[in-house]
Amino acid sequence: MFTNSTPDPQQRQEYILQASRLLHQGVEQQQAGELSAAVKSLEQSLALFQIGGDCQRQAQVLCYLASLAYTVGDYVNAVSYSQQCLSLVKDRQDLQLQALSHLGNAYRHLEEYNQAIESLQACLQIAQQLQDKRSQIAALNNLGLVYKALHDLPRTLELQQQSLEIIRQLQDCWGEEQVLKNLGNSCYALGYYAKAIDYYQQCLTKVRSRHCIRTAIQLLKNLANACHAMGEYSQAIAYHEQRLQLARQIQDWYAQQQCLRSLAVAWETLGDYAQAIVYYEQLLQLARSLNHRRSEEQTLTSLKIACYAAGDCVKAMEYQQQLAKLL
Repeated sequence: MFTNSTPDPQQRQEYILQASRLLHQGVEQQQAGELSAAVKSLEQSLALFQIGGDCQRQAQVLCYLASLAYTVGDYVNAVSYSQQCLSLVKDRQDLQLQALSHLGNAYRHLEEYNQAIESLQACLQIAQQLQDKRSQIAALNNLGLVYKALHDLPRTLELQQQSLEIIRQLQDCWGEEQVLKNLGNSCYALGYYAKAIDYYQQCLTKVRSRHCIRTAIQLLKNLANACHAMGEYSQAIAYHEQRLQLARQIQDWYAQQQCLRSLAVAWETLGDYAQAIVYYEQLLQLARSLNHRRSEEQTLTSLKIACYAAGDCVKAMEYQQQLAKLL
C-alpha cells in the first residue's frame, strides 16, 4: 500500500522494483494489443516510480503512455503525457526524440499546426544531432503531413525530397518505394505531371522487382492518370492495358472494371468509338458475370451513347432496349 510518509531507501527500492515489473508487464500488454490493460499497468508503474523518486523511469513510462494514447486516438492525453515526459528529460535525447514525435503528431491531429511544426522541427534537430537517419526520415515525413494538412504542397514536396535522399543512403527499398509514391502524388496534386510520372516510374521499377502486383496495379493507375492529364492519351492507354493484364492475373474484379472503363473513356477521347465499344462490351460481360446490376446499367448507357457517336443507331437501340428491361 502507498503511504503519505516519505519512504526510506529500502522502501524506495521496493517501489522501484515493483514499478519496473509493472512497466515490463505494460509493454508486453501493449505489444499483445491489450491496450486498456497496458494503460492500467503503466499508470500504476508511473505512480510507483514517482514515489520511488526515479525521474528517468517516470519519463520512460510517460513516453509509453503517450504512444498508447496516440494509438487509441486520445490526442489530448498524448500531448499531456509527452509534455510531462519532456519536463523530466533534459539530458536524454533518445526520450526527447520519442516524446517530441508523439507530441508533434498529436498536435497535427488536433489541428494545432504551429505547435506540431515546432515539435517536429525540434524532433528533426535532435535526430540530426544523433545522426539517427531513421528518425530523421520519420520527422521529415511527419512534417510533410502537417504541411499537407495546411495545403502547402511545395513545402511538403521539399520535405519528401529530403526524406528520399536519406532513405537512399540506407538502401531501404520498401521505404524508398513509399517516398517515391508520395512524391509522385505531391507532384500530381501540384500539376507537375512530368515529374509525377518520373517518380511513379521509379517506384514501379522497384515494385516490379519485388513482384508486388497489387502495388503495381495502383501505380499504373497513377501513371495513366498523369499521362491523361498531360494529354498523352496513347501512353495512358498503354498503362491501363498493363494494369488490366495484372488485374486479370490476380482476378481483381474491381480493378478490371476500373481498367475497362478507363480504356473505353480514353478511346472515346481519341474519337475511336469502335475501340471504346470493344472495352465497354468487355465491361458489360464482366458486370453481368459478377451480377453487378448498377455497373450493368451504367455500361449499357455508355454503350448506347458510344454506338450513337459511331453512327450505329441499330446497335444503340438494342442497348437501349436491354437497359429498359433493367429499369
